[in-house]
Amino acid sequence: MSATIGHVHLKVSDLERSLAFYRDVLGFEVTQKLGSQAAFLSANGYHHHLGLNTWESAGGRSPAHGTTGLYHVAFLFPSEAEMAAAVRRVTNAGIPLEGAADHGVSEAVYLKDPDGNGVEIYWDKPKDGWPRKADGSLAMFTAPLDVERLLHADAK
Repeated sequence: MSATIGHVHLKVSDLERSLAFYRDVLGFEVTQKLGSQAAFLSANGYHHHLGLNTWESAGGRSPAHGTTGLYHVAFLFPSEAEMAAAVRRVTNAGIPLEGAADHGVSEAVYLKDPDGNGVEIYWDKPKDGWPRKADGSLAMFTAPLDVERLLHADAK
């Protein structure tokens, strides 16, 4: 299969609050805004990786725990240093981390956006170091991630 994920579009309850999170904390750039109801955001000049709208959800509540829906959206950063900078912005904004893991192939932190949507921020380790089984298939795992070490990763 040659398809890739082009973008994620989220229903949000307050567009400006969500923009403050995705633009100001995570670092996406706004490529287009449709009045007070929708915005499109990008990383690196693409037309949009993320859509936000209030068309059916203005003032709405987050889905109740135990219901189906989006588990999380994951944002891949090109390096550990760039991921660390994003995590520092998250913690400086007072947003709690809900988890952090080393998956062997990547390092990830987990949090919630203002509407309770799960967000993963991660970077992929170099492919030649990914853990493998004897048959060559991936041997991913979940181990604790040292967030303090990550937060002090040098920005490059």
